[in-house]
Amino acid sequence: MPEATPNAAKLRERKPDIEAAKKNNETVSLADTIENPGVARANAAVSIDKPEGDLDWARKYDGYTPLQQHVLFWDRDNDGMIYPWDTYNGFRDLGFNILFSLLATFIINVNFSYPTRLAYSWIPDPWFRVYVPSVHKAKHGSDSGVYDPEGRFLPQLFENLFSKFDGDGDGALTLSELFQLMHGHRCAADPFGWFAALFEWGTTWLLVQKDNKVYREDLRAIYDGSLFWKIRDARKTKAGWTQGWGLGGDGFIGGTKMF
Repeated sequence: MPEATPNAAKLRERKPDIEAAKKNNETVSLADTIENPGVARANAAVSIDKPEGDLDWARKYDGYTPLQQHVLFWDRDNDGMIYPWDTYNGFRDLGFNILFSLLATFIINVNFSYPTRLAYSWIPDPWFRVYVPSVHKAKHGSDSGVYDPEGRFLPQLFENLFSKFDGDGDGALTLSELFQLMHGHRCAADPFGWFAALFEWGTTWLLVQKDNKVYREDLRAIYDGSLFWKIRDARKTKAGWTQGWGLGGDGFIGGTKMF
């Protein structure tokens, strides 16, 4: 890859991922690990660790895009609509406290209901429901770009998050690196997108950080939504969910049972 010119210094710092791993002192290309990494996946979130994605999960939710799979955790009755109380209950199941769950409900349903409603009507939804079939219409600016405009998953852009912002190459992002990621993806004149990205990445940190880092496979499983169900099930056990900082919603602060 040609070196960046002095007038494009950021290109030296933030290179797209072309190397998947080192094996026997030889570089294995991303394209040799993930077939056609630049092609968006309609059903699965894939990575260098799971080149075909979570096959059982993809089969279970065949017919749903990765973005739709991401939000299905909150569609409690599988009717294709997420009511405000669905959002609230989902965040409580993930271990967040009452205040944070109320805040998340307000942010998500107030801001994302109407864009998804536009697939059906110009009239706003009186219940502030988010519509799962058209959830791609709620895609906003200044995001990671891993979902394309139709809600498909782009493996190359997912891997780029780590090649560009994972400074020590350990397959995880620190809080500082997440802020660099958000800053690097900001679009001009997009305050809503900046705030939405801050809320989404901040919630991700609170939910899955381990050793003060967000790991690649945890992040991949958030993109396809499978991790939410695992967290809910883990929090029903005696051991609980031992990652993140769930703000004490079920007696845990991070991975420690406090009360």
